[in-house]
Amino acid sequence: MKKELITVSIYTENFVGLLNRVTTIFTKRHVNIESITASKSEIENVHRYTIVVKESENLIEKIIKQLEKQIDVVGAFYHLEGQTIFQEIALYKIDIENVYESKFKEIISVNHARILEIEKKFVVVEKTGTKEDTDALYNELKPFGLMQFVRSGRVAITKERMNISEILHNN
Repeated sequence: MKKELITVSIYTENFVGLLNRVTTIFTKRHVNIESITASKSEIENVHRYTIVVKESENLIEKIIKQLEKQIDVVGAFYHLEGQTIFQEIALYKIDIENVYESKFKEIISVNHARILEIEKKFVVVEKTGTKEDTDALYNELKPFGLMQFVRSGRVAITKERMNISEILHNN
């Protein structure tokens, strides 16, 4: 079976230990989680986990069914690449000594990044985009004294019209 990047959205109540139960379902099936993001959702008192995996659609369908059997899971869905609009955010901490070079400013501009914070010894650059976008900027900033790097998990919404409130209410 062909493995592909799949975005899984899980809507849950917000209880201690639930994230552990959710990730255990993936672990038991030997599915590696590429990224995970947790946040409130569009429904009051319902939270959303956005999990990205590289796996076969068939296996993810089974995991979705298993997730939906969990008491505190309100609903679970998956989407293939091309079915979602998504972004990630990355922060880059750069040594202040190197940021005054014109090449640095050009890299920031060309990559549609922005300087988020300027301190005495470092600058923090912010970039929103795909993993490929943030990786490309990482490679360009590395020679400038990259001190720290962090990237969020994917945040995604579907391209198709999905009124989650209605869908979850009708289940």
